[in-house]
Formats: sequence, C-alpha cells, structure tokens
Amino acid sequence: MSMDTQVFREDVRESDIAVVREIVMATKMFYPHEADVAAELVEERLRRGPASGYFFVFAELAGDVAGYSCYGPIACTTHSYDLFWIAVRPDCQGRGLGRRLLGFSERRIAEAGGRRIYVETSGRPLYHPTRAFYEHCAYTREATLKDFYALGDDKAVYVKVVG
Repeated sequence: MSMDTQVFREDVRESDIAVVREIVMATKMFYPHEADVAAELVEERLRRGPASGYFFVFAELAGDVAGYSCYGPIACTTHSYDLFWIAVRPDCQGRGLGRRLLGFSERRIAEAGGRRIYVETSGRPLYHPTRAFYEHCAYTREATLKDFYALGDDKAVYVKVVG
C-alpha cells in the first residue's frame, strides 16, 4: 500500500469498532480481552462524544484504516494526557506510519492544552520494539512498576513533554 494516499481522520464511525479490534489482534501483541477494551473505547466515544474523554486519530491508506491512536486527558490534572492506544496493521509497519500517527496525536494534544503525554506498556521481551519506538520518538521512561500486569510482566511508564 502506498503511503502517498495517507489521510488522518478524527471522526469516529460505527465501522471503527470492528476495525480497531482487527488491528489490535493483527499485531499479535495483545490478548483478546485487550482488543475488547480497545473496541469498547470506540463504542464509548460513539455513545458520549467528546464527553467520553477518548479522542481518536485514524490513519487511512487508500481508504482503508491502517492504524489508529486513542488518547485523552487524565482526570484531575490540568495538562496531562494518556496515550491509551496506538496500533498499526502489520502490513503497514516499518514505513513511518506509526511515527506520523503519533506526531499527529501529539500535535492535537498540544493544541488542546496538553503538556505531558503518558504512555504505559509492558516490560515483557515481546514489547521491546514498542519501548524502542517510544524512546525513538523522544519519550523518557519515568517509572517501572514490577509485576504490575502479572508476575514477570512489569509496567513501563513513559512521558513526553509537548507544547
């Protein structure tokens, strides 16, 4: 698929529920219950709109969703945001789409008054490329919570200052 026809959209569609679940599962990095959670965030956005606190960016290539991100403000903070999800279809990985998707999301967060973006990910070896991706995109590892997800599965917390 050519990157020449890349478009970002922020409107959320009913069809995105299934697309998000498919993309998350296709990465082979998440359990089915995690894909269900990702899809539930789309449903919540469709139900409640911006009041849901979930904002999406969908990267489309030639009219097909190739990746997406989901972010939102952190409750009880004045300028901190969570990046809840970012995932790119395996056949579209390795061509900079994830970096462009992340950059677009970071700009939107900064435009909304966000100053710090937090990302949580697993410390398992499977997630080494994910952690390297965030570090390459100027995120700093701020904390490690031992055995957070399960025994031997730490939570790594990254942050980036924007705006």
